[in-house]
Amino acid sequence: MSSEDWYRNEEWCEEIEINFFENFKRARRKEKYLRIQACTIASTEPDVALSLLEQYFELNDDFDHAQAYCDMATAYIAKGEMENAINSYSKALERESAFPNLKTDAYILYPLLIAENKLTKLYQSANEVLEEHQKRLMFPVDHFRWHAAKAIISSGSGNNDQAANHASQVFDAAQIKKSGCRFHQNLGLVGKEYKGVVNELRAIHA
Repeated sequence: MSSEDWYRNEEWCEEIEINFFENFKRARRKEKYLRIQACTIASTEPDVALSLLEQYFELNDDFDHAQAYCDMATAYIAKGEMENAINSYSKALERESAFPNLKTDAYILYPLLIAENKLTKLYQSANEVLEEHQKRLMFPVDHFRWHAAKAIISSGSGNNDQAANHASQVFDAAQIKKSGCRFHQNLGLVGKEYKGVVNELRAIHA
């Protein structure tokens, strides 16, 4: 890793921590470096990420709050703390509502987390978020996740025809091999990390 990437460590240990904070002391936009480093290790070192994000929120610059809340959600998911993750995504959506020019993927990740964990009491909230932000769908993975959440929620609510229809669109999105971006054809495609979702949707589609 180059010296310029001192805040993008994919691993964390005492030596890396010392180096990070030595560079951090000299940095001007300290908020930026805390959030990016936290994001980079949120799923692998969630406790460290949460500690960095706590420091981020103590600083004055609040430009990236919405994404910071999403990074917190990622860390909480890694720790198995779904309620905290849901609350973090909710805060991200609230922040976006107040500052609509700064967007994140919370509009998809929040309802998909609810759907995957069968949090039926939150299905209505998840549906409202999905419907409100449908026009934001851009890449194949966006359509995949949006319809996946709708399919699982519809199935759990007894709307089997709607569930099957959304599941069919999930598979259509998964089959797309080019993003449509001229210079980034692999951008926003559906990855193997959604294998579990696909298996569940096969049963719904059948």
